[in-house]
Amino acid sequence: MAYENQTYDAILNRMLGRVPDNIDKREGSFMWYSQAPAAAELQQEYIALDQFLNEAFADTATREYLIKRAKERGITPYPASFAVVQATLVGTDVEQGTRFNCGDYNYVVIDKTGDNTYELQCETAGAAPNSVYGDMTPIDYVQGLESAELTQLLIPGEDEEDTETFRQRYFDSLDAQAFGGNIQDYKEKVGALQGVGGVKVYPVWNGPGTVRVVFTTSENKVPSDELVQTVQTAIDPEQNHGEGLGLAPIGHYVTVQGATAQSVDISMHIEFKSGWDWDNSQSDIYDIIDAYFAELSAAWEDNDTLIVRISQIESRILDLDGILDVTNTRLNNSSANVEIAQDCIPTRGTVTNE
Repeated sequence: MAYENQTYDAILNRMLGRVPDNIDKREGSFMWYSQAPAAAELQQEYIALDQFLNEAFADTATREYLIKRAKERGITPYPASFAVVQATLVGTDVEQGTRFNCGDYNYVVIDKTGDNTYELQCETAGAAPNSVYGDMTPIDYVQGLESAELTQLLIPGEDEEDTETFRQRYFDSLDAQAFGGNIQDYKEKVGALQGVGGVKVYPVWNGPGTVRVVFTTSENKVPSDELVQTVQTAIDPEQNHGEGLGLAPIGHYVTVQGATAQSVDISMHIEFKSGWDWDNSQSDIYDIIDAYFAELSAAWEDNDTLIVRISQIESRILDLDGILDVTNTRLNNSSANVEIAQDCIPTRGTVTNE
């Protein structure tokens, strides 16, 4: 039932229709004034009822009430998480808890992993710090420190789960039941870990009881070795394979691997508009190719293979300012589309204008 037709005028006319015609009920009359305030209040109640109906169903509920509904199934939004990065700190041993700044964000040392190599955690939750690299400035005084540089993102930070993504995850939980180490169970448990994006699960891949899990990062990229090891330890620690000390059931021997990058070289002939050339268009062309590859990578989990299509590359480049025509496009020195291997995601190789 919907209440959008229950307007103030409709309610008031219905109320006045119940009054005998021999009584003055024109606007401004005593009867009209006695009914109008009640009609206004009833309109507000119908508006509230309409909102109540929307909040009662998961497909129309706002975030607050969607969370309440999903909580009945033990599902809550993934919280924002903190990026873990690798930094090179030269000159002295740096203690855990020492704070550094890089760009707009502050970081704290959490571990030393090698000579002059440290892991630091960002103090700001979310995905925004994931693209920050470069020189770091110590916030705390570090005697003997000669240089500090943030060099690598190890575990991406993630924003709090988006409402529509959370809504879809709730509906997915109704369609595919996760239970006792089945494929859906692995997808849900691995996907819930920080930094993990798409997940593929291969049961009985190397004999009974064996499971292979392959994943991408939450940014749909190739995961670092540190992130792969973190996920392995969380699911099935290597030193205790099959003992049920991780999230995997007892008896499951789980091998965790990261998706790998498959490079795609691109050559083409571009005809530029007047005033444009390769030099002032190159960065935009790189960006548009990277965006296309990122779209493909985002669909990696749900596809056995990804296909890089020449038509997609040409059409997207043609949409850029300064581009008149694109012809003779070749991928990996072939005029055919490129099929990406099952556990790979595409990455931009060399791009040339011939």
